[in-house]
Amino acid sequence: MNSPYRCPNCKTNRSRFNIIQQVPQSIKMDPQTGQVLEEYSTEQLSPFHMPYKGPDKRVQCAACGLVEDERTFIKFGEKQ
Repeated sequence: MNSPYRCPNCKTNRSRFNIIQQVPQSIKMDPQTGQVLEEYSTEQLSPFHMPYKGPDKRVQCAACGLVEDERTFIKFGEKQ
């Protein structure tokens, strides 16, 4: 997070952002009720449960509300 950001949507915000930490929770749900039947640790996922491979954090523009991957804001921050 030591790179300048700029919002790719409103294109003016360079200073006000919300950092969203993503913490995945691996679960198995009942398809009819939505009740959580089982919760898995990262080390003990079932064979049919793919681990989360998305970004650890996302960024929200505090001016317009756009939520994107941090790299998107960094790329626009590099442009003048």
